[in-house]
Amino acid sequence: MITEDQLEQLSLDWFREAGYVIEHGPDIGPDCEREERADYGDPILRQRLSKAIHRLNPELPAEKVEEVAATFGRSEFPSLEMTNRAIHRAMVDGVKVEVRTEEGSRQEDVALIDFRNPDNNEFLAVNQFTMKGASRVRRPDIVLFINGLPVGLIELKNPADEDADITKAFDQIQTYKNDIPDLFLTNTACVISDGGQARVGSLTANLERFMPWRTLYSEDDQPALEFELEKVVKGFFDKALFLDYLRHFVLFEQDGDRLIKKIAAYHQFHAVREAVKATLVAARKEGVYEKRADYAERVEPGSGKAGVIWHTQGSGKSISMACYAGKLLQQPEMNNPTLVIVTDRNDLDGQLYETFCAATDLLKETPVQANGRDELRRLLDERPSGGIIFTTIQKFSLTNGEERHPLLNKRSNIVVISDEAHRSQYGLDAKLDTASGRFKYGYARHLRDALQNATFIGFTGTPISAEDKDTRAVFGDYVSIYDIEDAVKDGATVPIYYESRLAKLDVNQEVIDELEREVDEIFEDEEDVASKEKAKSTWTALEKLVGAEPRLHQVSADLVNHFEERNAQIPGKAMIVAMSREICVQLYNQITALRPDWHDEDPEKGAIKVIMTGSASDESHLQPHLYSKQTKKRLERRFKDPEDPLQLVIVRDMWLTGFDAPPVHTMYVD
Repeated sequence: MITEDQLEQLSLDWFREAGYVIEHGPDIGPDCEREERADYGDPILRQRLSKAIHRLNPELPAEKVEEVAATFGRSEFPSLEMTNRAIHRAMVDGVKVEVRTEEGSRQEDVALIDFRNPDNNEFLAVNQFTMKGASRVRRPDIVLFINGLPVGLIELKNPADEDADITKAFDQIQTYKNDIPDLFLTNTACVISDGGQARVGSLTANLERFMPWRTLYSEDDQPALEFELEKVVKGFFDKALFLDYLRHFVLFEQDGDRLIKKIAAYHQFHAVREAVKATLVAARKEGVYEKRADYAERVEPGSGKAGVIWHTQGSGKSISMACYAGKLLQQPEMNNPTLVIVTDRNDLDGQLYETFCAATDLLKETPVQANGRDELRRLLDERPSGGIIFTTIQKFSLTNGEERHPLLNKRSNIVVISDEAHRSQYGLDAKLDTASGRFKYGYARHLRDALQNATFIGFTGTPISAEDKDTRAVFGDYVSIYDIEDAVKDGATVPIYYESRLAKLDVNQEVIDELEREVDEIFEDEEDVASKEKAKSTWTALEKLVGAEPRLHQVSADLVNHFEERNAQIPGKAMIVAMSREICVQLYNQITALRPDWHDEDPEKGAIKVIMTGSASDESHLQPHLYSKQTKKRLERRFKDPEDPLQLVIVRDMWLTGFDAPPVHTMYVD
């Protein structure tokens, strides 16, 4: 077993192999022979930063070079997180300076990092880097620099000490954030490791959000190495990959009064990179296919089918979509593309829209939401280039007796991104409608008629079955797969075990099957008023069967008994998924009748809550269970906290709750 010092030296050897310059912290500190720091309170290597600015901006006057080098990275905002966000934006987009000329003055963006040419930057790894805070002196194990800016921190623990694990390394980083916060102003990511295990996390991540990095150069490149830390050094911190990561895979999100920094996991990083390459091939941008001949088997050049990203539910699909959009928008070959984000429900559309709005720093675009069919058509018809438009698939319905959807835009740099690419977005071929006696096309054909030269890509949380020819016909084959087994191994979600516990419906199964088929068909046309009314009637009939009081009483009693028996053996929490909001509330009433002490009207108290969407026009018995977004966020935090008394949640739709990988040991689906 190696010691912590040996692990540190081994890590430096890996960085040396990766092309990093290696320095020992005490050799470049103040008052040393090769001094690079004026004092121990400043983590930035200003001389290296100055040289990089001059190298990357040769036309910039010398006094402006020194001005930027001397002042960059100072604390600008009340919180560390806010300053980190502003500095990250400047590292990616450049620092704005005013340059005076004979003609007057102009603003210039001063580049700090060359993202297109990794070798035009200086990568440095420094061990035992002493930092002095307001009251304490700390010495992190390894600090990583790009052009003099400290962008990475690695904290190691002794592999031979059973008590010195990655949890202790995480605790050490929290201490650093309190004692030497200036070291984190330019930080992109932190790493904790005891050699065998290694985890990567952001400035604001809790221990659960420090995730493994299992790859080197691609999704399929996952060698079995003795030390996980070696994969982090050679994969995550690879010079070209890390520059791409810094530029396209860092997001900030406001959560109430907290600013959260989110960074991509390895499966998201590689999936987005592959998806962007596949999109360029599918759109057949000039000169791209010739460079990407390895995509010939998976992506047909010029086909408009960029493929499918299958990442299991709970593994961060929304963030992957935002990173894909941000990276694709920056591809010069796409000539300022327009992105159309398509969902099959208004709730999903709104949820994903909020994610994208929170990522405007990354996207450099403000998304817009098409509130109606006419507005969607106007946005697409009038837009000459650029933009991110959110819509539901139903807004591509036909109107005024149309047999085919009218052409809205014939540009080839439009990319349609489909969320949950399933049946609602199928239908390339015409099918006979028995009611009208006419042939009808599905939404896949409507989309392609409206956007003839667009490229299509699908993101889904569920796999494509072997018999599913429709998805491949519409989108193409898999570009990336991250299944439930991968997610459980990485701790991104909890394992799922299926146990059938039937509460039979007192009705012929053929009747139920027919009702379900009708509902599926009708909801594909939910923009149509007549169809909506028919859907409402059909769904109500099915809901009455499932939500019959005797059946719900039986289900509730079984839920309570099963949950209490499980909790007596393995402490955990439970999520109950019901088919309608009405059934959610009925289940809540039945369960709290059995266990009155679980109920509390205060959202900050109580052992059980209902999480669902709603409005002021809902019936009175639903109103007590409708919460604001802020309250739902607090309930989410309560549910994720193992010590909080909130033990059960009842949800209308598991994927609309926003509860990402809760500590659930039992899930009931009705």
